[in-house]
Amino acid sequence: MASKPHPPQTVIVLALGLGQTIAFASSFYLLGVLGDDIAADLVLAPTFVFSLMSVALAASAVAAPAVGRWVDRRGGKAVLLISNLVFAAGLGLVGLAHGAVVLTLGMVVLGLAMALGLYGTPFAILVALYGDRARRAITGVALIGGLGSSLGFPATHGLAQQFGWQGACFAWAGLHLLVWLPLGAVLIPRHVAGHMSADVGAPTPVVWDRRMIQLSVLFAGAWFLSTCMSTHLPRLFVAFGLSTTVAMSTAALVGFAAVAVRALEFAVLRRFPPLMATRAATLMHPLGATALLVFGRAGAPAMALGQGAGNGMLTVAKGVLPLSIWGSGSYAYRSALLGRPAQIAQIGGPALYGLALDRSPTLALLGGAALCLVMFAMTFGLNQEPVT
Repeated sequence: MASKPHPPQTVIVLALGLGQTIAFASSFYLLGVLGDDIAADLVLAPTFVFSLMSVALAASAVAAPAVGRWVDRRGGKAVLLISNLVFAAGLGLVGLAHGAVVLTLGMVVLGLAMALGLYGTPFAILVALYGDRARRAITGVALIGGLGSSLGFPATHGLAQQFGWQGACFAWAGLHLLVWLPLGAVLIPRHVAGHMSADVGAPTPVVWDRRMIQLSVLFAGAWFLSTCMSTHLPRLFVAFGLSTTVAMSTAALVGFAAVAVRALEFAVLRRFPPLMATRAATLMHPLGATALLVFGRAGAPAMALGQGAGNGMLTVAKGVLPLSIWGSGSYAYRSALLGRPAQIAQIGGPALYGLALDRSPTLALLGGAALCLVMFAMTFGLNQEPVT
């Protein structure tokens, strides 16, 4: 029997990108808007409530490799659809919480949903569909998914003002169940099995060789710094002389730069080797840090743009580099293994950077730039086969 034709690539990319926007807005950025209201209403310490994002990230890190194996063996569509049910369950538990226990349980469930439904699974679906030609599609999904913060923050804030923080949680749960779940069921191709190698009828074995270690260090550094900046960049700008209002508006340039550079990648940079783009991305933050150190508060916009551009390009690199180096065999499981150190690094990043920032803003800035230079060093030798 002839298989049902797939929807056009543009339709699939738009659908997956919309799903990522909803998923990120309703999980990764949720407590950034609702945390203070939740803490006040449930009479909990704000520090405890915000720390629950670390709990969610830990749950996601633990579950990610098993999810990657599942995607490789069974295909990504079922995993992605199930993630909507898990997102809705986690959001429902958070919305129903009357104390710390149920709230914590809800955030753990949201962490599991993040492992199931964030970038790794959509990227694996695109690799299974398009193989080595998936780079443009991956960039498109990352481009649209990057709107999760710029659209998610005001959307969650507006929902909370209208319906309270509980209503905001229930509204996001409804979007998962009533919008993204049926949309994904219709538009994502039904038979997306794990993409096997061309020569072998079994999944490609994943070995922790030198290149795997280099990439894991690269992505761990990138996600550590990204989480630190998302938490502390306005404070860093205030320490270099900006007012709080100007610091907040300047920090918003990070999101603009991330989306802009993904659009540039989608239109132009995809013609260049992905390793070259990754190497350039690791230098964006140090260039911005240099501007901030040399020019003081006048260099703050360059710092925000450098952080956003580098992070935007590295998000694409996380999907594309494993594909370009190892091919599509065991893509989802390999990507999950590569991402686990990054997820663990995210957990403690804000606290460590906050301590450094309190001690010396200059040393904190130099430390972040030095980490990027380590990431830059990790990009060399990735195209060479490891010595056995």
